[in-house]
Amino acid sequence: MQVLTFSEARHLVARTGLGAEWETIQKLVGKQRSVAVDLILNQPVSLPKAPPALSPWNKLEPLRQVNAQGRKQAWMIAQREGKLLQSWWINHLIYTRSPFIERMTLFWHGLFTSSIQKTLQPSFLHKQNLLLRTHALGNFRQLLHSIAKDPAMLVYLDGHQNMQSSPNENFARELLELFTLGRGHYREADVKAATKAFTGWTLDPHSGSFTKRRDQHNTNRITFLGRSGQFDGEDILDILLQQPRTAESIVIQLWREFINPDRLDTGSIRQLAQVFRQSNYDIKTLMRALLNHEAFWAKHNRGTIIKSPIEILVGTIRMIPYPPETITEMVNLCRLLGQELFDPPNVKGWAGNQHWINSQTLLVRTSYLTKLSRGNLNRRVNTGLNLPKTSNEQIQEWMLAIPAVNPLPEIPGDRRLVRGLLLDPAFQLV
Repeated sequence: MQVLTFSEARHLVARTGLGAEWETIQKLVGKQRSVAVDLILNQPVSLPKAPPALSPWNKLEPLRQVNAQGRKQAWMIAQREGKLLQSWWINHLIYTRSPFIERMTLFWHGLFTSSIQKTLQPSFLHKQNLLLRTHALGNFRQLLHSIAKDPAMLVYLDGHQNMQSSPNENFARELLELFTLGRGHYREADVKAATKAFTGWTLDPHSGSFTKRRDQHNTNRITFLGRSGQFDGEDILDILLQQPRTAESIVIQLWREFINPDRLDTGSIRQLAQVFRQSNYDIKTLMRALLNHEAFWAKHNRGTIIKSPIEILVGTIRMIPYPPETITEMVNLCRLLGQELFDPPNVKGWAGNQHWINSQTLLVRTSYLTKLSRGNLNRRVNTGLNLPKTSNEQIQEWMLAIPAVNPLPEIPGDRRLVRGLLLDPAFQLV
């Protein structure tokens, strides 16, 4: 019977949550590995608060069509409301009781990405966020079908402009390259065929909701991945889900997110992909297999992932009861650190890991942690956490995934030790 040590419980919580929260770790110590994983997978749902007031499609889109002044006004509204939406999610990340759900929502947000700057429709992005959270541990088949009809995605990848009279390949290309098979596992002819199948998938001009224009759908017979027929978009999605490579592609991305971004095990990935397909693409079943996999627990895979900006900003204050920055400042820090929520840099989302660190972002990270650790640890915040009363050795084991790089403070004191560990390069790893 394999029961979790403190170090193993810490690893599980740090990789699946938002910060290595002491109380959560303590609840898992001594539990069987499979039991602990199931507790993580079945956290009580913590729904976000109501969103800020966001302008609907039928307000911003007509304004954008009027003239240059109208386009500028619509852009300014979208930027202002976009900041409010970012604040809304960051606030939820700080106080949620379902950190694993949010980790998975962030993962899908990085895969099925859409941005404020391209869509200029924050209300669409809010709806997409709710969609990703709903399916975060649900069914990938349903998620893929839903995201293909999602208004934010249709605008972001120009799917709403893909008509028989003027085909647009953007969505079909990213569907194959990023969302399912991956580059090298399809031909250019497959992109063109998929584009034809999705023609007519657009938005209702009044409501902004998904609709199909039958008069703009290409009904010609096409050949896609060796299959021929009069295919619609749903048919293309189902054919993609029948390909073993689609499951493998998703498993690879989850392996990089939760186990090791650089060290892939092809055999294990294929086994996990088979589990995924046999479960009819049940995400929770896949995550249970992934988190119980020996590779997840292997010591050589600990401390191999660089914390994202969200993990640094949000994870630190969920972990240690320092007074947090204002939400406005947190939004600004996300921008400086390269992870603006709802605004990834391109269709591939955030590259992550070593790409989080450069000379500028490392300075901002260090500055943030330095400023934060000057706070009063005795001040209680809504997380309900207190600085643990335990040995210095366990404090180190709690805060760092690998041994400290720098010498520890010689002057005794919990606050000095915690501050020293917080500023150690090893704190940047999970």
